[in-house]
This record gives sequence, structure tokens and C-alpha cells, in this order.
Amino acid sequence: MKSEKETWVIVMLCLAVFFGSLSGGVTAILVSGTTGIFSAVGRDLVGALSEQAGLQALQAEEQATIAVVQSVTPSVVSILIEETALDGQRYEVGGGTGFFVSADGLILTNKHVVSDDVASYVVVTSDGVEHDATVLAKDLFLDLAVVKIDGSDYQAVSLGDSDALKIGQTVIAIGNSLAEFENSATKGIISGIDRTITAGSWMSGDEEVIEQAIQTDAAINQGNSGGPLINLKSEVIGINTAISVEGQSLGFAIPINVAKSVISDVIAEGRIVRPWLGVRYNMIDKELKQEFDLTESQGALIMLEDSGSGDTVIDGSPADKAGLKPGDVIIFVDGVALSNQHSLGIVINQYDPGDVIVLLIHRDGQEQTISVTLEEVDTSKL
Repeated sequence: MKSEKETWVIVMLCLAVFFGSLSGGVTAILVSGTTGIFSAVGRDLVGALSEQAGLQALQAEEQATIAVVQSVTPSVVSILIEETALDGQRYEVGGGTGFFVSADGLILTNKHVVSDDVASYVVVTSDGVEHDATVLAKDLFLDLAVVKIDGSDYQAVSLGDSDALKIGQTVIAIGNSLAEFENSATKGIISGIDRTITAGSWMSGDEEVIEQAIQTDAAINQGNSGGPLINLKSEVIGINTAISVEGQSLGFAIPINVAKSVISDVIAEGRIVRPWLGVRYNMIDKELKQEFDLTESQGALIMLEDSGSGDTVIDGSPADKAGLKPGDVIIFVDGVALSNQHSLGIVINQYDPGDVIVLLIHRDGQEQTISVTLEEVDTSKL
């Protein structure tokens, strides 16, 4: 018969083995002669500890989310759209979101938020103070714009790396939902990357193709446009831009890496500097290939003049000067193959005005190479 001292030693060893194995995953608890007693105790303890560990993990995630929202919210602003009535009074007709990208009041938002040239814009900071805003620049090619308010010492956001995003990654959206509920925060994951969508503005009625979009299931509502999509490092990785009216939990954001050149251009030059080729085109897909009986499966088709789009090789543009024609298919730019995931616009935007590029094109069944000197387009006039 074992002494009381011996029995106590067995019990302590059992618990020590259990806790030591917990981090690696407990599979069994074996104690000679006491299996029935301690297996039951072990199951109860495993369940209790697993539940506790799960609760602690949820609490840690919750605290991390709260910390991110609290750290970024001072950088997020509501943008109110106001129009002047016949009686001279200004009335709010809509709203969106933006966020500070510099301490001296530069704010990044969507172009469609500030698209009305006759409207006035008021920025409401997180402390509830209203500021008259000036639209400094609108991007011709991207749904991005920069506005400014007077003042200093604003809290600018930290910019992340949208090229490093992974599907399943946790993200948080902050915005002025329905132009009424400012600093609304929602949480979700990255559902997809490199999406190409056609988005329409309910305010202007314009449609715009957005490439390389980030897809998220974080709730994005009207009024959230221009707000930040944030990772758990409190870094902005996207600009919330569009939602699907046909599906649920389908929101889209412009990657922040695409917007970084816009920010740096406005800070350095006071305007957005973009290279310009000067063609209207469609990227080739199965439907386009069949419609025009094309031999090419990929590339950028310069639209025909009778497509209803006006001049498809714009007079006086770099493309016009280089001799590009409607119906040409651009296959390569400096050896880079064009595709629906790597469109002509995306490739051209990687260059600077003044750069010389070499295009490989198909014209009338023949390959040709054409050199084009890119020029700067004045986006403020377009």
C-alpha cells in the first residue's frame, strides 16, 4: 500500500506532465493504477483550459482591434458636400470620408467624393471641428483626390505595403457611414486581391474602371468612400472606394501603394504628375476577341473611331505623334506583356513624363515596334 506521501507525488507528476504537454497539444494522460480517476479529471481540465485560452485569444484580438481604431481615428475626417441654393443658403447634399496624409492638412479621398466642381466641401475632424476645404488635385486615371484644410499638427496616418497583403488577413474600415455616422468602424478580412471592377458614382453618375482593387468583407457603406482600410499594425493599406449592390459583404478598396505617388506628387509639386500615352483602349478578353475576330488573346486594343468614344488616338498626344492608329493591338511595353491583370494603364503609370518606351504592336496581321516619348498630362484640366 502506497503512503500518503507517495500518492501526492503521483498526483503532482500527472499535473506537471499535463501542463508541460499542453503547449504541444495534450494527447493522453497515463498514470499507472489511476487511469480512470485522472483521465476524467484531465478531460475536464483540458476543456476548461482550452475554453480559457480561447477566451484570452478573443480578448487579445478585441483589444488589438480597439487599439487600432483608437490610434487611427484621429487621422480620419468626414467630408461634407454642400451646395448653395437660390436663397443663398448652403445645404448638405452628401458626404464621404478622407484621412490625413500630412501634418499640415493634406487629406486623401476618392475623386468621386469631390467630383462636383460647383459644390463646397467642409471637412469635419475627429474632434467635431468644421473646416472649409480646398480641392487641390484630382487624378485623371485613378479615383483619387487630395483636399486641404488650414492648420497644422494634424495626425497623419502610417502607410502600409499593399503589395504584401494576403487573402484572409484581418482589416478594419473606418468612415462616415451614410454621411451621418462619422468614425464608424467595421472589421473583416481581405477576400481577394487584384480585382478589376467597374464602379459607378450615385452622385455624379460617372462610371470608372478600377484595377488592382482589394476585395474585403468589412462592411463598407455609402459615405465610407475615401476612408482608410487598415491592417492590425494601424497602417493604411487601401482607400475604401466601392460596394456591390448585388451581393453582400462585397467591398473594394484602391491599394495604398497605387496612391503613394499621388501623395508624394502633391506634397512635392502641388499637383498630380502622370505620364500620358493618349489612347482609348480595351483590354482583350474572350468576348472582345470574338467580337472583333482578333488573333490575339491578350493585349490592349485601341478602340475604333466608330465605337462612339470620339478620338481614340487623341490629337497631339504622344501616341498620335508616334503614329499609333485605331485598331492597333499593343502586346508588349518595353518587353512587359499586357494582360487583364497587367493592363496598359497600370504599366504606363509606372513611368515618368519624358520616358521613352518601346511598344510591340500588331497592325493588319504584322508585328511592329514603335517608340513613344511619354508626356505629362495636366489632370487638373480633365
